[in-house]
Amino acid sequence: MIKKFFKHKFVRFILKSFFSLFYDKKFLVGRWFDEGLTGFRWCLNGIFYQKILKFNCNIPWPVSPFIRISNPNNLIFHPNDLNNFQSFGIYFQNFSGKIHIGKGTYIAPNVGLITANHNLYNLNEHLEAKDIYIGDNCWIGMNSVILPGVVLGENTFVGAGSIVTKSFREGRVVIAGNPAKIIKKI
Repeated sequence: MIKKFFKHKFVRFILKSFFSLFYDKKFLVGRWFDEGLTGFRWCLNGIFYQKILKFNCNIPWPVSPFIRISNPNNLIFHPNDLNNFQSFGIYFQNFSGKIHIGKGTYIAPNVGLITANHNLYNLNEHLEAKDIYIGDNCWIGMNSVILPGVVLGENTFVGAGSIVTKSFREGRVVIAGNPAKIIKKI
């Protein structure tokens, strides 16, 4: 009975209208809001953590309090992939560089995406940032790190614990290790 109630377009419209008081409307669309209640649960949690307790309060979409995003304006992703911001331990270091996440990509917990390293001669300074591009339908395994300037082609799978120091533009590969190398072509 309750599920039927929430399937009505008018009810979803009211919920989206309410949550747009707290979040940018462009993020309240897609599968998490049109096919179930998951997105609305994320919004409720987000109101508590982001708006009341002030964790990630500057981010215009629902985000887990256990994720760090340096600059939400430098993060490009599709609203269908809002699930990538509901986990824990993911670090998006993008204060001056952009991170592009392709549609359908999954990012596991404890992943670091880093667009700028520290200057070896002055740790108080960062080197020039380099954008990170992750293609469509990729999987970034738990505890992996993707370093500045990396480009991953579509359908690239990064094994858990990998350190990705160079690009794999061709895609359709499984990469793993430190530094990451091609393990298998798909």
